Amino acid sequence: MLNNIMIGQYFPGNSVLHRLDARVKLALMAALMVGVFFCDNGASYGLFILLAVILTKVSGVSTRVVLRSLMPLRWIVLLTFLIHLFSAPGEKIFEFYMLSATEEGFWRGLFIGFRLMLLILFSSLLTFTTEPMVLTDALQYLMSPLKKIGVPAAEIAMMMTVALRFVPTLINEADKIIKAQKSRGADFEEGSLLTRIKNLTPILVPLFISCFRRADELALAMEARCYTGEKERTHLKELKTTAIDAKAAAMAAAFLGVVFWMQQ
Repeated sequence: MLNNIMIGQYFPGNSVLHRLDARVKLALMAALMVGVFFCDNGASYGLFILLAVILTKVSGVSTRVVLRSLMPLRWIVLLTFLIHLFSAPGEKIFEFYMLSATEEGFWRGLFIGFRLMLLILFSSLLTFTTEPMVLTDALQYLMSPLKKIGVPAAEIAMMMTVALRFVPTLINEADKIIKAQKSRGADFEEGSLLTRIKNLTPILVPLFISCFRRADELALAMEARCYTGEKERTHLKELKTTAIDAKAAAMAAAFLGVVFWMQQ
């Protein structure tokens, strides 16, 4: 189960998505997410699904890996679908105890489920093809106008990226702890729900200790390298836009224009 969590992973490569400027990728991802929320028919969702397939192929990341990024949230998607299926008013399809499923609820739940999966997939492709430090610089650049009102853009960007980057590290740590506890005879799958929750204590305690230890080590490492946030800070790799970024922005604008036209 833990191996299916792909949040924060980065896969080195030389694809078009890897070569795009991180600032452009962030802006395009935000625009695509906004476009997804404007979808209200099957044709526009079909276009977004086609775009997701094309971006997956272009990224060079294995399709199996991309699909695995959707697995941890499959129950949330299913629950969302069921809530809409049994709560939306409309023509009744069937009854389940005191609940009535409607045709409108079915299509609404289906669209919302696809919307959630598309949002997860676009955000996963961003992290799969962007180095964490480059993503930090891009976030800092895009948030820089907020400095005029006293918002510490550099610190916020660093915290967001570190939190995102620590997800796979903590997942690996939790997986090691679970395997170590199972080798000592621990059972996390038998018994009632309350019993299984109590059995998680041998995992959570060492995991929290590991989190604090890693956070302390990271803080010491940053101090040793004289990290001072944005003050007098230079970048090893300066962000630069190229012709590829302009073409990607133009193609995204044309795609979203078609999607918005289809809503009329």
